[in-house]
Amino acid sequence: MCKDFTIIAGPCSAESQEQVLLTAKKLSQTLKPDYFRAGVWKPRTRPGSFEGVGTKALTWLNKVQTEFGIKAITEAGSANHVEKILKNELKAFWVGARTVANPFSVQEIVSACDKKDIEVFVKNPIHPDIELWMGAIERFLVAGIKNVYAIHRGFYPYEKTHLRNIPRWEIPIELARRLPEVKIICDPSHIAGKPEYIKEISQRAINLNMCGLMVETHYNPKIALSDKEQQITPENLAKIISELNFRKTFTDNSEYQNSLNDLREKIDAIDFQLIDMLEHRFKLVDEIGNLKKDNNITILQLERWKSIIESRLNYANQDNISKDFLLKVLQMIHKESILRQNKIFDEEK
Repeated sequence: MCKDFTIIAGPCSAESQEQVLLTAKKLSQTLKPDYFRAGVWKPRTRPGSFEGVGTKALTWLNKVQTEFGIKAITEAGSANHVEKILKNELKAFWVGARTVANPFSVQEIVSACDKKDIEVFVKNPIHPDIELWMGAIERFLVAGIKNVYAIHRGFYPYEKTHLRNIPRWEIPIELARRLPEVKIICDPSHIAGKPEYIKEISQRAINLNMCGLMVETHYNPKIALSDKEQQITPENLAKIISELNFRKTFTDNSEYQNSLNDLREKIDAIDFQLIDMLEHRFKLVDEIGNLKKDNNITILQLERWKSIIESRLNYANQDNISKDFLLKVLQMIHKESILRQNKIFDEEK
């Protein structure tokens, strides 16, 4: 398990002092999370829906810190929000998905952080753009903010899905590779959109060695003013956490280590063979490109491409490699082949 696993819990939005304190009390009795979350200002796509109660809710969050000993965190969408958060002595804030998409807004928020020990959590942008996400995080790091975290909350789905947002796990994995010093927290509530998927997504995040969970938790989700469909009770959250398998990142078992090293060495050898074979394939692609150019033939030969897809997919053993995966690989190779032949066609004789 990731060292210092973090639990962030609380309602989507702060609706009343009673709601905030009652939810915090139940959380402190059942789980005692590291942070109590609640949105004070709620960005909405269209006017008319609940947009939060505003600044007065910050005093309620401050009470959570003093009465229950849980650090409070809310969303900051502007420099003005940051100033009010600091004034009310909150320990942390997060930058939402919509704000992360605008580097000007992020930089204004960074500039307002006159306390370098404030903890900042940066959500991924709505669309799967790792450069935007990484850039927002780096702005805080460059400014000297000591504690910066990433929050993976999934991405807008372009296709129909049973989840609210698609996880695209490969993106936080790549972020971890590029910024290994930044801990990644998973937000299963916004990925799931429904309570029944929260446990499954949380376990997936743990399996991928993410360093915490941010779960929307309300003492009575049915009466919530925002995102009632995805919030769960503190009791349900405690049950989910108790049922998760917190896996280790390392073991001293020598038999395991020897077997793992042996399998990895075999994978390494195959990877280098794959690279050698791809290089050989692309040399043949280049020869075909020159042949087509000399004979004034179009690059795309549709019947040949259809034949490749059909024959390779039929050849593959689905027990060992899925057709969906293989199709993506073939499409990537074909795309590169087209690019190489286009380059040959563009060259002067």
